[in-house]
Amino acid sequence: QVHLAESGGGLGQAGDSLRLSCLASGGTFSRYSVGWFRQSPGKEREFVAAIGYNRATFYADSVKGRFTVSRDNVKNTAYLQMNSLNSEDTAVYYCAADSSLFQSNIRDGHAYDHWGQGTQVTVSS
Repeated sequence: QVHLAESGGGLGQAGDSLRLSCLASGGTFSRYSVGWFRQSPGKEREFVAAIGYNRATFYADSVKGRFTVSRDNVKNTAYLQMNSLNSEDTAVYYCAADSSLFQSNIRDGHAYDHWGQGTQVTVSS
């Protein structure tokens, strides 16, 4: 059973940068694809970015060019570097992992079996 723990959230201003981390334990991290999702009050959870076990990366259009997803399999950690933040990025950010994803469903939160508790990111304008 994979356990995920996010960290790195906080309060920032428009234009700031934050880096989120997702530490995995209890599984073979290198075999898992990791996705980042976010949810703000009154909105559906949405896909942000993902990195496959093969390091292929995927982004939502709203964050492309501003966010970068990466992973360090030695540290069992995935990262989400967020630059040029704006108020629309305010949300609870979740990391998720699964070992059976394909390019066709890596953006689908329902395809992930393992989720972290989330970390709040608040951006003031």
